[in-house]
Amino acid sequence: MRKFSFDELPGCDLIIDAVYEGGALGNAGDDPINKILPVGNQGGFRYAGSINKLKYVVLYTSGENMDWPDRIDTETGIFKYYGDNKKPGHELHDTSKKGNLILKNLYDSLFTFISPREKIPPIFIFKKYPTSTSNRSVQFKGLCVPGTVHKDQFDSLIAVWRTANNLRFQNYAAFLTILDIAEIKRIWLNDLNQGKVLTNNTPTEFLTWKEKGKIKPLLSQKTISIRTIQQQLPTNMLEKTILNTIYEYFISEPTRFEYLAAEIYQLSSSRILIDEVTRSVIDGGRDAMGRLKLGLDEDPIYVEFALEAKCYNPGFNDKKTNTVGVKEVARLISRIRNRQFGVLVTTSAISKQAYEEVRKDNHPIIFISGVDIVRILIENGINNVDKLEKYLVSNFKGNS
Repeated sequence: MRKFSFDELPGCDLIIDAVYEGGALGNAGDDPINKILPVGNQGGFRYAGSINKLKYVVLYTSGENMDWPDRIDTETGIFKYYGDNKKPGHELHDTSKKGNLILKNLYDSLFTFISPREKIPPIFIFKKYPTSTSNRSVQFKGLCVPGTVHKDQFDSLIAVWRTANNLRFQNYAAFLTILDIAEIKRIWLNDLNQGKVLTNNTPTEFLTWKEKGKIKPLLSQKTISIRTIQQQLPTNMLEKTILNTIYEYFISEPTRFEYLAAEIYQLSSSRILIDEVTRSVIDGGRDAMGRLKLGLDEDPIYVEFALEAKCYNPGFNDKKTNTVGVKEVARLISRIRNRQFGVLVTTSAISKQAYEEVRKDNHPIIFISGVDIVRILIENGINNVDKLEKYLVSNFKGNS
């Protein structure tokens, strides 16, 4: 992985996934982003120029905010970014950095019929990437533009409600696309600092989007489709606590976990429909049956799926991780009919052998492991133990 030292930053290029070292003095001056692009050294939303005449925008994400979990899909190039109204007490656009106001203006420009995209500047994404040199080091994730190939003006910028301390407030969830640009030369960054966006140094992909609105996303296919057990389980304390709370809630009566498993999968996409959760006459377990909606809303088609859930010990508090093995996965595979797929949801992880066999033989099985459960819940606002407990008691009590 390419790394740039703190001293190199003022003259460096921007390379996808390269790391840019922060300083080592232990103060705000260690911030590397401001050395690369002068936008200030604090905050997740930064910009150069004025609100009405932006030179460029920098979006910084730590990837650690459980209340507002920014997500970069490296396979599709889609970046889901939350705005800067993250606490109650302010109107949606009334924030100190004016980040949400800028987002609104960007998407207004994107979907206007008069000179679309004219007022949209380059948007650079950086992610926190601590190194042995500095805790403030960052990784460059790409140059992006607002909107995606698949979302219209109603889905690209969404005002979402949250509740904190019994107070309701709104924030934006913005969807952006990282362009297929591997390297951004310093000469164009210098142009931008002079207020010149479209020059001979402008990357072709950004120029094409500006002029024609055509997005060429940075797509990358995973070389490894098998996650390790560690990758399927939470690593930070909050996520571990949430997952363990779920396991402890259902372990005395694990058949009830099937209802949560079905809802977890449904929460992952608005196109998933759960038709029923039924008790198996063979082994007493419960399986959910449902459909995935494809195509146009006016003329959709549906692909059926069978869902099976396993409330297994994730292995916290010095306990052994009870993984889902070949036998359990084979049972689900045997139940899938032609043109169906399977979904296996577990509070634990899929064993290495079971995972490898499914992927090697191309079985149409979706695995939702412990860390996936937690992050789907967090994405839907259930981001602490108190909210989780209320959610479980309200929705999954007395179903057996």
